Amino acid sequence: MPHGKSDDRFGTRLYPGGMDRLEPRELEYFVAVAEELHFGRAAQRLGIAQPPLSRAISRLERRLGVRLLARTSRHVELTAPGRVFLDECRSLLRGHDLAVRRTQQAAQPGRLVVAVRPGAGAGLLADLIRAYEGIEPEFIFTSDGVMAVRDGTADIALLCLGTDDLSGFRTLAVAEERPLALLPRDHPLACRRAVTTRQLSNDPAYQLCPPSSLDEILDRVALGRLVTVVGDAVAERLTPGVVGIPVTDLPATTLALGWLEDSPRAEVAAFTRAARRLALVPASA
Repeated sequence: MPHGKSDDRFGTRLYPGGMDRLEPRELEYFVAVAEELHFGRAAQRLGIAQPPLSRAISRLERRLGVRLLARTSRHVELTAPGRVFLDECRSLLRGHDLAVRRTQQAAQPGRLVVAVRPGAGAGLLADLIRAYEGIEPEFIFTSDGVMAVRDGTADIALLCLGTDDLSGFRTLAVAEERPLALLPRDHPLACRRAVTTRQLSNDPAYQLCPPSSLDEILDRVALGRLVTVVGDAVAERLTPGVVGIPVTDLPATTLALGWLEDSPRAEVAAFTRAARRLALVPASA
């Protein structure tokens, strides 16, 4: 029996009205326009001319039977269906990218990428590397380890519990750190026994979670170009030009390893086993 226009080659119904399946390129075009709210800027971002982009969006709206954008000669804005479609397009494109990354990871057995919040768990990570029996992990430094794991950039992350949405994640608490301000040795606050974030924020160089490795952070602080807050484990790594001062108005942070519940990677399991062998966490965790 021949399939209808609304069926795929297996006879599965696709979209109402027989619309063909959308392609990733069409989703990318719409996301660019929806985020820029300007066809010229969106076309420049995509590396294409504006007229083909305008035609592609109009064709997409006709196929969907829904108006996604309200546009005049001077203004573009999302309609209510357009806002829904933008969220769904972003989710689909993330899933597409994740599928590509996971497939590439499967071709590189033994490789493990760990996302680390700058200045967090310095000594802990060194211990974990020594205990881990696989190939030495690669590290990326980011203030958003959760997103790095979700989008497949990293396999596992060292996270601060209580600051992120961890739905879909498994976690393993590994340590607790107290906040420590890093200041140049000649900083006006460097002689104090403790400081507050309000005092730190008066310095133009103050920045939370700079996207740099710990060595870079220490170098920038020593040069007077950065003031920041890290975990107190960093105290063991301070260089001569840097002073660490406790921060009194921030709570202690629980550090945890976090990874996706459906992660198939044996390397992730081996890394968490290494944490348990170090007795960093209770056996029941």
